[in-house]
Formats: sequence, C-alpha cells, structure tokens
Amino acid sequence: MNTRADSIASTVSRPFGFDTEFDDMGGVRPGAVFRPTKRAYLPAEVEALTAQARLEGRQEALAETEATRTMALSDIAASIANAAPALIALAQAHREQAAGLALAAARVVAGAALDRFPAGPLKEALESLGSEIDAAPRLVVRTRGLDDAGQAELQAVAIDAGFPGLVAFRDDPGMTLAAFQLEWADGRADFDPAEAAARIEEAVVAALAAEAGHAESLAQPDHRRP
Repeated sequence: MNTRADSIASTVSRPFGFDTEFDDMGGVRPGAVFRPTKRAYLPAEVEALTAQARLEGRQEALAETEATRTMALSDIAASIANAAPALIALAQAHREQAAGLALAAARVVAGAALDRFPAGPLKEALESLGSEIDAAPRLVVRTRGLDDAGQAELQAVAIDAGFPGLVAFRDDPGMTLAAFQLEWADGRADFDPAEAAARIEEAVVAALAAEAGHAESLAQPDHRRP
C-alpha cells in the first residue's frame, strides 16, 4: 500500500546544481564539466595571483601614461602649428626693426665720418681707379668746398695711384658734402652719400622681403620618439 511513498523516500534527494552550460544559441553544451569556484588558496598561489595583479596594474598604468603623453604631444603640436604664423610675423617684424636701427646707426656714424673727413671717399676712389685712369691725359674732379691743401693732397694720391696726367678741380657748391664726380676721356665715376644710403636701404628692404617670402615653418615634434 505504501509502495509509492517508500519509493519516494528511498530516492536520494540532490539539490539543484548550476553545472549546466549553454552555448550562444541557448542549447546545452555537451560534455561540460562543472568546476566550482575555488574558495581557498595556498600561500604560493596567493603570491602568484598578487604578482600577476601587480603586473597587470603596472601595464595598465603604463598604457594610460603613454596615451596621456601622446595626447599631450598632439596638443603641443597643434598649438605650435596654430601659433606659427604669428611667430613668423613677429620674427619678421623684429628683423625689420633691427635692420632699421642698424641703418639709422650707420647713417649717424657715416655722417660724422664724412663731416670730419669729407675728402675720404674721393681719395678711396682715386686709389681704386688707378688702373683705369693711368692712360688718360686729364682727370676732372668736381666736388664741393675743396681748399688748396686738399687739392694738393688729392693730386699726390692720383700720382701714387699711377696717374701722370693733369688733375683739374672744379668746385660745385650744389653738390652735397663729400659728394664728387670724376671725368676722364674713357669714363666717369660719381658718388653721392645720400644716394648711396638710399641704395643700401633699398637693398636691405629687398633682402628682408625675400626672407619673409621664404620663411621656414616650425618643425613639428616626432611623436614616435620616447
């Protein structure tokens, strides 16, 4: 009479186990072996797990540091690229101002030198033109305010330069101080301090303009270098 009850009582009860594994499609994965979570570790295992965790943490920190460094370098490169035009313009302005100051200082020094030695450029011209005027029978010198002593000195310079002919001096009050004009049979040479200063200034301005047109761009840093 108690056969069913005895059968139920004789069945060994087993709690539900979570050892069944399913695949991605929801089916039961065959041959799956349940492996319970390990709750106790040996000291050696604890040390190994700790070392592994430290290693993984260090690698992660290094990766984050490298990523931050790369981003910082990219930001620096972008800032330099954005500031490059302004820096180039500023450098060009400084060069132009420096050139202007140098020209102004040169004009002051040259003016003082010409005031003290007005015949200096004429003497230099006679010495450098010696080979060109040595065969000329006559040399005409036009200048301003040259006295007898100055004429005698220039006559001696012409002879020393190899000119054996006649030197004729012509006073020209309309010429600027230290300006002169030389005329001989085969040629002519003249000098005007104001015109020379203007040509020098034009050459400097042209050089600055050419440099501005070929300004070098700022090199971007190489992010691949450590």
